Amino acid sequence: MNYTFTSKTKNICFILMGIGLLSLAGGFIADSHRAWPTLLHNAFFFMAIGLGALFFMAIQYAAEAGWSATVKRPMEAIASYLPYGAAIFGIVVIMSALHMNHIYHWADPAVTTEGSPVYDEIIAGKSAFLNPVFYIIRTVVYLAGWVLFYRSFMKRSEIERLSLDVKAWKKSQSLSAYFLVFFAVTSSTSAWDWIMSIDTHWFSTLYGWYTFAGFFVSALTVITLLVLHLKSKGLLPEVNENHIHDLGKFMFAFSVFWTYLWFSQFMLIWYSNIPEEVTYYMDRFENYKFLFIFNLFLNFFFPFLVLMKRASKRNYALLKVVGVVILIGHWSDNFVMITPGVLKDHWHLGWVEIGTMLGFLGLFGFVILSKLASRPVNNPTHIFYEESVHHHI
Repeated sequence: MNYTFTSKTKNICFILMGIGLLSLAGGFIADSHRAWPTLLHNAFFFMAIGLGALFFMAIQYAAEAGWSATVKRPMEAIASYLPYGAAIFGIVVIMSALHMNHIYHWADPAVTTEGSPVYDEIIAGKSAFLNPVFYIIRTVVYLAGWVLFYRSFMKRSEIERLSLDVKAWKKSQSLSAYFLVFFAVTSSTSAWDWIMSIDTHWFSTLYGWYTFAGFFVSALTVITLLVLHLKSKGLLPEVNENHIHDLGKFMFAFSVFWTYLWFSQFMLIWYSNIPEEVTYYMDRFENYKFLFIFNLFLNFFFPFLVLMKRASKRNYALLKVVGVVILIGHWSDNFVMITPGVLKDHWHLGWVEIGTMLGFLGLFGFVILSKLASRPVNNPTHIFYEESVHHHI
């Protein structure tokens, strides 16, 4: 059973991409200093969702999970954006590391040159790690590694589809073990490199986990919304309310996990009141206070209160509403993570930011739906397919 990618849906994706290109082009013409962090923000947000979907799929293999066999194709479709997202994001990050813009303060050679009027002793002390050459090498390793693992998973998935041999599944399980080790390291170090280093003087030992929690719950939300979309089209009849309930539980659980990390990081730094650490939150309180606090409502209070009941996790319409709120909340959270270190109090949340987001959304949707249309959305040759069909909680 295949998904039909209609001309109407394609046109919507193309219109959104056109809006994004016009918004970004207008942003660069009017104020490139504002456009660069906007591009970085959206490129990271959507790429990370693809990465989160790949991670969740690898977890299913490693855990020998049976319930998820019927929703494997939507996970693969979302992960299919990763190569495209990695290419876009890689270009932006490499250009930033070469100081073609002002996202990374440490990328300015004058900052680490003694005798320079803008010499910064603290940044100079970090130059062994934060230097363009080593930074670009790490970025290539992260992105190329994730894309290669994705391609390996897809190649083996096709072998699994054409064969009922358990050995094919076992090879995918072994691959997932290698990927999870690689991901465990690179998901944190990449967050340090790409986002935390924007505020070069500041650091947090929780930052890698915090970034992961944000993009992982976003990926879980997109998986849930895509499954619900396919169900509304009469596809995935083998997916029942118990599968949806499990996806809702994951959304609920990792919203709480994100909040735990948000509060732990904030409370420890704010309470200790060490000047070089607390300035990170001072910038956000003084110039981004509404967004900073509103993000907590969008990403915790709303999903927590709505999804607490069992019935809520089985209500398809309610899950769609919560899913949209969560995605808006984590997009906004990424905005607050990236923008203050670049623009300080000269920030905007207008047509450039919203338009660019819509453009990436159009590209993201086009890639995912094209992938879905290229292969059957069900997966009857999966070794746990029957177990998944009869899943009940």
